[in-house]
Amino acid sequence: MLTLYHGRTSVCAIKARIMLAEKSLEWRGELLTLRGDQFDPEYLKLNPNAVVPTLVHDDKVIIESAVILYYLNDAFPNPPLMPASAYDRAKVYMVNKLIDEYVHNACTTLTFATANRAPMQNMGKEALEAQLAKTPSPFRAQIKRQVAEMGLDAPLVVDALKHHVKLLNGIEDAMKIGPYLAGSAYSLADIAATPYIWRLEQLRLERIWDARPGVAAWYERVQQRPSFDLAIDRVVTQEDFDRYRNFEPDPWPRVRRILEML
Repeated sequence: MLTLYHGRTSVCAIKARIMLAEKSLEWRGELLTLRGDQFDPEYLKLNPNAVVPTLVHDDKVIIESAVILYYLNDAFPNPPLMPASAYDRAKVYMVNKLIDEYVHNACTTLTFATANRAPMQNMGKEALEAQLAKTPSPFRAQIKRQVAEMGLDAPLVVDALKHHVKLLNGIEDAMKIGPYLAGSAYSLADIAATPYIWRLEQLRLERIWDARPGVAAWYERVQQRPSFDLAIDRVVTQEDFDRYRNFEPDPWPRVRRILEML
């Protein structure tokens, strides 16, 4: 039995759902709102980091989305989602390393500086600080504190955009060689990157890749896979989409100015 603790719009949870769909695996979902239920003591026993996803396979608990991808590929080898060649496998590891070390926190920065900023401000400072105090990662708490106050003018936003540009440039370069990020076949690298490009689109920042036709072609390609529909379109609600697409002000003018200075 596979049980996935996940959030509808969580980029890391989306990775896990895409993987489960690509493997055609049956699984049971435990949906978290991520509005405080991630700090529930029972959930913290499974995932002390208070994040999603968490995968439970029979009596085995696996956390960290990249680890979940590798685990599922090993536990359920067909269809294989790691390349055959050592060099192409190294490409997969490098994509996941870039995302885990840089892009994920950068995604948090952009999301909370834009779509999630008003909900944080509406909590009031005392309630916000109480919630941030529960966060196991002081750095992620500092990200949210800074962007709640300063939005896209927060100093962290510049680095966040730099990290996204690095990911986009990597995708663009990869498309000069093959249709996917690690060569000719769809792999864990594509699964890992997809949610972050999707999030940029939801934040109305898709113009970042206007001058990168390879990124546009790759994103269209992965969107056409059944796993994209199963993991995103059938899970994310209209209310979720509206929350991302309708927040004000439009972030693009400010983001464009920052990008021009990079």
